[in-house]
Amino acid sequence: MIETSMKDKVFGVHISLARTIYAIVDIRGNILVQDQFPTSEYNNVNDFVSVLSERLVEMMLANNALESVRSIGIGVSNANHQTGCIEKAVNLPWKGVVPMAAMIRDRVGLAVALGNKPHARALGENVFGAAHGMKDFVIISIGHGLGSFLYSNGRPYFGSDYFAGEVGHSCLIPHGRKCNCGNEGCLEAYVAAKGILRTAAELMEESSEPSLMRDNDHLTPVDITDYCNQGDALAIEVMRRTGEYLGRGLAAYGSVLNPEAFIFTGGVCNAGNWLLDPAEESYNKYVFGNISGKTRFILSSFRENDCDLLGASVLAWGVKEYSLFK
Repeated sequence: MIETSMKDKVFGVHISLARTIYAIVDIRGNILVQDQFPTSEYNNVNDFVSVLSERLVEMMLANNALESVRSIGIGVSNANHQTGCIEKAVNLPWKGVVPMAAMIRDRVGLAVALGNKPHARALGENVFGAAHGMKDFVIISIGHGLGSFLYSNGRPYFGSDYFAGEVGHSCLIPHGRKCNCGNEGCLEAYVAAKGILRTAAELMEESSEPSLMRDNDHLTPVDITDYCNQGDALAIEVMRRTGEYLGRGLAAYGSVLNPEAFIFTGGVCNAGNWLLDPAEESYNKYVFGNISGKTRFILSSFRENDCDLLGASVLAWGVKEYSLFK
C-alpha cells in the first residue's frame, strides 16, 4: 500500500527543577503551541508523570493533533538516552532510577525518546542553531547545575554508559567545595548558580569594598549580572573569578577533545561577556598550546527555552514510531 500522508508533528518536553515546558513542534521546527507547569510541586514522580501525560493528551485534543503527533522527546538532567531512564539526578526531587520514557509511553500511547538536557540542547543547536554545519563542538549548559554534551566527527558522542561529557563533575580543586553529587571540588560547585553565590559571599567576607550585592538578601546570578552592568566592581570580580574557574575547567576538556567551539546555554550564561571573556582568557592560558586561541566561545542565540523544546523535538523524530492512535 502506498502511503500518502505522514505524521508531521512531535512533542518537545523540557523538564527542569523549577518547571516543565511542553510544546507541539512541526517538522520544520516551528513551535506551534506550548504550555508549562511547576515541576517542584510534584515530589512524587508518579504524580508528575500523571500530570504531564494528562496535559500532553489535552494539548493534542485541543489542537486536533491526535492523528498528526508522531512521538515525544524529553530533555531532562541525568537522563540515559539508551535506557530511557533518569538515573540518580542530583538536581531533581526524584531519586534513584526512574524509567521516565516507559512511564510516559504507557500513559500517553506514543513513542518516547529521553535525552540528557545538554544532549537535547546539542541537537537543537546542531539542527537549528549556532552549531549547524559543525562536526566537533561542545555544548556547555549552566544553570542550577553544569551539564555538557559533545559532537565528535559529526556524531553525538555518548560513551559506553551514555554519560559522556559530565565535565561539571570533574574535579577542579582537590578537597574543594562540596558538590550536590557528593564529591568535593567539582567544577559545577564553582560555576553553577549556587557556586556563583558562594563566590559572592566569600568575596564580600574578604573585602570591605562597597557593593550593591550587600543590600540584597535574595541575591541571584541575574542580580549579580545586573550589578556588573551598573559598574559594581565586586560583582564584576565575582563573574571574573567564576569565568576563571570555568575556563580552567574547560581547558582539560578542550585539550582532550580539540573542539571547534564551545556553545554556552542556560540562565547563568546570560551574564554574557562578564563571564565568557574571562573564561576564554583562562581557557587559552591553560589549554594545550597548539589549541590555544583556536576554540570559539559562542553564546547561544536561541530565545529562552526554544533550544530545549527544539532539541527535544529532534529526539522525538529519532525514535521508532509507536502509537495507540493509529
